[in-house]
Formats: sequence, C-alpha cells, structure tokens
Amino acid sequence: MSEDCKDCGKNPAEHPGESRKPESPVSDSVTEASGQTTLKVAGMDCPDEIAAIERVLKPLAGVGEIKVNLMAGTATIVHDQQVTPEQLIKAIGTAGLKASPETGGNETEDEHGADFNKVRIILVSVSGVFTGLALLLQWQKLFNPYGKAAAAAIAIIAGGWFIFPKAIRALRHFSLDMNVLMTVAVIGAACIGEWTEAAAVVFLFSLSELLEGFSVGRARRAIQSLLELTPETALVKRGDQIQEVRVEEVKVEETLIIKSGARVPLDGVVTSGESAINQAPITGESMPVEKKSGDTVFAGTINGEGSLEVKVTKASTDTTLAKIIKLVGEAQSQKAPSEKFVDRFAKIYTPAVFAVAILVLLSGPLLFNGAWMEWTYRALVLLVIACPCALVISTPVSIVSGLTAMARRGVLIKGGVFLEEIGKLKALAVDKTGTITEGKPRVQQVIPWNGKSEDEIVRVAAAIDTHSEHPLAQAVVKYAEEKKIQFPRSENYQSKTGRGAEAQIDGHLYFVGNHRFAHESAVCSDELEKKLGELEAQAMSVVIVGHKPHEGCKGEVLGILAVADTVRPNAAEAIKALHAAGIEKVVMLSGDNQRTVDAISKQVGIDEAKGDLLPDQKIERVRELLAQHKHVGMIGDGVNDAPAMATASIGIAMGGVGTDTAIETADIALMQDDLSKVAEAVQLGRRTVRIIKTNIAFALGVKGVFLVLALSGHTSLWLAILADTGATLVVIANALRLLRGR
Repeated sequence: MSEDCKDCGKNPAEHPGESRKPESPVSDSVTEASGQTTLKVAGMDCPDEIAAIERVLKPLAGVGEIKVNLMAGTATIVHDQQVTPEQLIKAIGTAGLKASPETGGNETEDEHGADFNKVRIILVSVSGVFTGLALLLQWQKLFNPYGKAAAAAIAIIAGGWFIFPKAIRALRHFSLDMNVLMTVAVIGAACIGEWTEAAAVVFLFSLSELLEGFSVGRARRAIQSLLELTPETALVKRGDQIQEVRVEEVKVEETLIIKSGARVPLDGVVTSGESAINQAPITGESMPVEKKSGDTVFAGTINGEGSLEVKVTKASTDTTLAKIIKLVGEAQSQKAPSEKFVDRFAKIYTPAVFAVAILVLLSGPLLFNGAWMEWTYRALVLLVIACPCALVISTPVSIVSGLTAMARRGVLIKGGVFLEEIGKLKALAVDKTGTITEGKPRVQQVIPWNGKSEDEIVRVAAAIDTHSEHPLAQAVVKYAEEKKIQFPRSENYQSKTGRGAEAQIDGHLYFVGNHRFAHESAVCSDELEKKLGELEAQAMSVVIVGHKPHEGCKGEVLGILAVADTVRPNAAEAIKALHAAGIEKVVMLSGDNQRTVDAISKQVGIDEAKGDLLPDQKIERVRELLAQHKHVGMIGDGVNDAPAMATASIGIAMGGVGTDTAIETADIALMQDDLSKVAEAVQLGRRTVRIIKTNIAFALGVKGVFLVLALSGHTSLWLAILADTGATLVVIANALRLLRGR
C-alpha cells in the first residue's frame, strides 16, 4: 500500500539491533527445563549482601550464572538439574541471609522481613541507648573508666550483632567490604581506648543500615503495589451458577461477572453490558473509557457504574498486567551505565583507601616521628570514610524509583540503561501511521480513470487488499463492505514492500499501490501525476488501482482511491512538549508520499519529514540522525518498524496495551496511544540522570572532604561515620523523589 508499507518480512528477533536488549531473568521460583531458581532473600538491603551471596554460591558445583536483584530482594541462579533449591537456600544462609522459594506474591518478604526488622530495631535501639549512656558517663566523669567501657561494650555488641558476622564471612573469602571496614575501625578504636567513639561508630553505622533498609523497602513496596492491582478471586458464570474462583483457576473462554466498582481480574472481551472502565492502573489515562459488547478489558482496571459479562481471553499468567509486572521486575536487574561505573569504582576505591589507611598508620610514626596512637586514630578515621555505601546505594534506588514512576503512568521502560538513554536523547524519529495519525484511515474519494466505474475500481482493490492487514488495505475493504460492493478473493497475492501489492483476478494481473508502483508498472502519465499531486497536497494518501501489463494485455490505471488518516488531536501539543523537553530535532519517516508527509508534519510542527521510504531507507535515515546527534529514539508500532527501532539508540512502541508484541519488542512501550507520554519519559529520564550525577558528586564530595580532614587530623571517628550516614540518607531521599514522577 502507499503509506508506510512497513511489513519488512523479517522477524524482529533476527535484527542485529536486538542483541543490545538484555536478557531477562526468570520469574518463576523454579524453571525445571532451564535449571533456574529464583529465591526471595530477606534482609537484603545493601550492595555488600549481593557480593556475599555471590561469594557463597559461586563455589557450588553446578551453579552457573547468578543474578541478585537488590531492589526486588531476589536471587536468580542458573544451575544444573542436580542442584536443589534447598542447597541454594542453605548456602545463602551461610552468608547470614535468610532465603526462601519465591511464591509470586510478597508473603515471604512480609513474614521474614518483618521479623528481621523487628530484631534490628531492638538491637539498634539498645545500641543507641548505651552509646548515649557511655557518652554521659564520659562527659560527667561518673563511676570509673570501666563503667564507660562497659556501657560502650554493650552498645558495640548490640549494634554490631549483624555487622561483625558479615565481616568475618567476608574475610574468610578474602574480601573487603564495608562491614570489614567498620569492624576493623571499631576494634582499633577500642584497642586505643576510644570506647565511646567505637560505640558511636557501631551505632551510627547500624542505624544507617536500618534506615537504608527502610528506604529500599519503600522502593520495593512501590514496585509490589503493581501486584495488588489484580484481585485474588473472580466471579465466574458456570451454567446457572456464579462461583467465586481464584484467578489462576479461571480458564480461557469462561465468562466473568464484573460488578460495578470491582477490579477486572483477567483480560477479556465484553459480551454483555456497558460501563466506563478506569484504565489508569495500566495506561495512566485520566479519564474512564467506555466499554460495550466486543470491546477489550484488561486485568487490574476498575469497572465503573455498569455491570459487565466478560469472556476471558488470557490466563492469569498471560494478562497485559502480568507482562507489565514481569517487565518491571526484569528492568530492575538491568544495570544502567552509571550503576556499572559506580560498582567498578567502589571495587577499586575501597581497597585503595584501606591501603592508604595502612600507609598512614605506618608513615606517621616511622617517617615523621608521630605518636602511634594519633596516627592509628587517623588511619581508623580513613577506614570509616572508605565505606562506599552512599555512593553504591543511590544509583539503583534512583533507577528503580524512575522505572516505577513511569510504570504507574503507563510507560514501560525495560531497564535503567534505557531510562538513562531516553534522558540523553537529542533527536527523535517518528513513524506517521498510528503515531502522529490515529492509524484508522478511511477512503474519502474514489476517482475513476480511463472510463472505469467506481464499483469496478473498488471491487478490484478490495479483492487484492482482503489478503492484507495493513491499515490502508483494511480501509479499502471496509469501504467496499459499507458500499455493499461484492468482490472475489484474488489469487497469487504478492506484497511488494514499500510499494503495494498485486494479485490475479479472473485470470488477469492487477495491482494496488503507490506512485512508485505505478511508475514501475509503466502505467503512469503526466495527467495522473498532476491529479496525484493535487490529492497529496491535501494530506491524502493515494492508492492507485491498475491493470498490470502481462502476457499481451496492455496495462492501464483503473482509478485512484484517496485515503485520509486523522491526525491525533494532541499530536501538535506532544511535538511541542518534546521540543520543550530538550529534543533538538523531530523527524517523520514514512513510506507515504512526500507531499502528504510534508503537509502533516507542517500541521503538527515536526522539524523535518522524509517520505517515499522503504524499510531499509528508514534505517539509513536513522543512522544519519545517529551520526549527527548520537542519541536518537525511534517511535513506531513495535513490530513493523522493528529494524529502524533496533537501529536507533532506543525504540519506543506506541499503544502497547493493544499488542503483546509491542510490549516485548521495544525498549519502551507506551501503554496507550499518547505521544505526550514520550515527553514525560524524556523529562523523567533527564531528571533521573541529573539526580544520579548529583548523588554521585555529593557522595564523592563528602568522601573527599573527610579524606582531607582525616589526613590532617581535623576530624574524628564519630564525625566521619555521621557524615557517611548522613550522606547515605541524603542520596536515598533524593532518589526517592523520583517516585513522585514530577
């Protein structure tokens, strides 16, 4: 067909660009066929625990890839069939963490996590009370030094209850983590008689860990809130009875009763009744959508005042909401560039500062005749400063907050790498049909040619187009049906990518297609070109219907179908918002004729329009944009534009709620056909990148200041740990602001 004949005939998964998409972790507790197990891990709030889990699992025979998701609180292990979940749970237990099989809900986290946090709160409180008592005894000089030391010792034991065992386990594996640093600093401080400072270090560090756990928990709860969108049971109509059944037991093709105000439990099609459905939980739409017989409804959406009967079309594990939850969970495990940088930096930074602390300890007394006690104290302060907690934790919390905020608004971003990338976009390529226009073209005019009748033209066009799912083809078939024009089913149908299609009718070869196809079929004329120009200037797509030259038959044009697609009402506003968000150039790439795309692009404010493009030419245009702007996005329908989307820095699919393939193909899926959501995603991406950079700069800045103060002897242990604790809480709080999505 003439406009955006985008059927490239390729499997999107076979395109080279697909290799840039990260693999997805498994979501089931145990996948027997692939030997993968996913476990819930209680009390996992810090990146050091990820390293601890990896340390205890890697030596196990038969264990392959290990994926630990801090924000989801899960560990996914690829292993041989002889490895059992019980063995993995036992191994993780040796790291001081409690693991259990993932059940698909959040019960495990609630049961174990709540108990774990209660114990931590009690111990941290005891540590705080006795630290305060030790300070009071020191300041008031009450009792004797043993009283202060005894109070501090109790504070150290309580605060270090979870810290010291982790440090011992890390040392057994020849690893330096923040637990080791804190433990060495505390022991050192106690050895030189600084009992109150040792207690202060333990208390503030354990308090920091507790508050960090609460902050990470908040981000987790934001993600888990998606799980609560679907009710646990559904009302199923079975014969003359209505039974309440668990959603996972409902079968496809069964009929559900959706009462007013109830949540829709499964995807389906309305068979009876009318009502307005609030689709905000899935698409982010602010207004309810009217549903009647034949319309699709989605699990997790909320019924309005009417009562509906719905035929189930998807099982509970295959619903659109289930796919969204799965993708959000998978997205958390895909590390963004900034997160990878921080991880690499922390691995070098911590041992380096530890080495510097040893040099400080030895160089002061040996080279400068300093007092051993004084330089030991400075070295201990350096160890406390070496703790990279604020630096490491801020980035994943920022990424997950951003991903969750956009998921709530109907924008699925499949990982931190894509969230950061959309924040860097400088140019955007957009498809026309279904993106700028509504993708629902209608035949506006039939223009006979060479003395042919309107019925004859429509009959031939519909006979060929009945084979195609292309929007323009469907518009032609629909027009024929509305006009009650009978048409046969053509034979030997062949789609001509970027041109149209041809087929045999009554033994003769006919074609429908664009201006290019008419030229190639040698049936074009000056008069035809003039008429086409007039129609294209009116932003209409033209479908030329012709008899193709074959076996002695002279070819000719039978007529022209003028087809128009409606521009989306908010398209101009969305393009303006994209420019306001920092997109320097928006380019329309279309298979439609140049006059039509020029007219539409001018109407909505697009910077540049390229028409008459074949799929491979779209790829070339995207590559040109990449050479000019480096960071380029491509918006399409998630399937037909897959080659160009894969070539771009990031692919964005429109209307993911309507097509499962759109959700699975693109890097970002807009759950409703709303281009303005792209501007929101760009703005949030830029804000996420800005917050991450701010957090990294702040964390490193605090470290830098206290390194200088420590080396010059102008700080203390408790001030250093207070600064580290404060920095950690500040960067987490800053990251959690993204949950507001504003």
